[in-house]
Amino acid sequence: MRLLHTSDWHIGRTLHGTELLAEQEAVLTGLARVVTAESVDVVLVAGDVYDRAVPSADATAVLDRVVGRLLAAGAAVVMTPGNHDSARRLGTFSGLLSAAGLHVRASTGRLDEPVLLADEHGEVAVYGLPFLEPEVARHELRISGGRSHEAVVGAAMERVRSDLFLRPGARSVVLAHAFVGGGVASDSERDICVGGVDLVPSSVFDGVDYVALGHLHRPQTLTPRLRYSGSPLAYSFGEAGQQKQAWLVDLDAGGLAEVRPVLLPTPRELTVLTGTLDELLQDPAHAPAEEHFVSARLTDPVRPVDPMRRIQARFPHCVHLEWAGAGARDDGRSYQERMRGRGDLDVAAEFVGHVRGVGPTSAERELLARALGAAGRAEVRR
Repeated sequence: MRLLHTSDWHIGRTLHGTELLAEQEAVLTGLARVVTAESVDVVLVAGDVYDRAVPSADATAVLDRVVGRLLAAGAAVVMTPGNHDSARRLGTFSGLLSAAGLHVRASTGRLDEPVLLADEHGEVAVYGLPFLEPEVARHELRISGGRSHEAVVGAAMERVRSDLFLRPGARSVVLAHAFVGGGVASDSERDICVGGVDLVPSSVFDGVDYVALGHLHRPQTLTPRLRYSGSPLAYSFGEAGQQKQAWLVDLDAGGLAEVRPVLLPTPRELTVLTGTLDELLQDPAHAPAEEHFVSARLTDPVRPVDPMRRIQARFPHCVHLEWAGAGARDDGRSYQERMRGRGDLDVAAEFVGHVRGVGPTSAERELLARALGAAGRAEVRR
């Protein structure tokens, strides 16, 4: 049996306020071509199907079209909710959808009820663990003690192993959305730490043939049978240049046979550009970035006027800009500490220096004084 391990689709996510639905649909639709080309039997989605608990109508429409194409290509689909999803919403009509080949495993109380599939070697049991919030899951799993992710995921896996014990000869796959020890985080994941304890040791997942992990957006191998597929798109500039992928997982009669990566296309690359505004606008070496999502880090000593509009004239997909010139640095004191004991004119002059990078000239300072004086007289007349 051949499985395609994916996770963290985050349908509906934005990049600094810029919608990514078109890019998401392009990549996820491409999975159907992988299903056809590689004769994939099952597509796994290990959590964070949507980016929010209440997805937009456009986001749900993208999921509908993507899953429809995967099913039409001949694969069954098994998905579980992650910490971004609403398990209850994602699991709506799950019983009816199973008949069409879409298996949503969203119930904590039923996580030991596998999706049962078969090939020429016999039965494959696919268990879906929804994201387990410790304070909620420990009651659903009837755990009297631990309040950590390790405790609830460990209890869930005990249930899985108990069910698997009753299925002699069955090969097993588990989908789980968790931060497993040895994984490397990116800066685009939402923290799932509860009470300072979020790490789940890899040994918790002992006893199954393959564990399809979700939550971390960087593809990585913890052990040959324990892997993160990563997200299909880069969701932060910290992931710029990262090659996204899915895992093709082959099971034979003895269990896990082979795992290999399938590289995913990048509809629009992410690029971080650093330099003065003039350098970014004029340097021909930056020509390829004109079609990329761009984060611009300006090093001008004085904050340029209207920099985003000027940057977007060359880089229309610039979605983030920061000024990192010498004037942008402070001495580490809080704003309240810097302003303590200073008059209105000094505060106004400090603000000009903060915004522009250099303080006001003597003529500008005089203008500020006149404006503050006029404002004070108007307040007295009230």
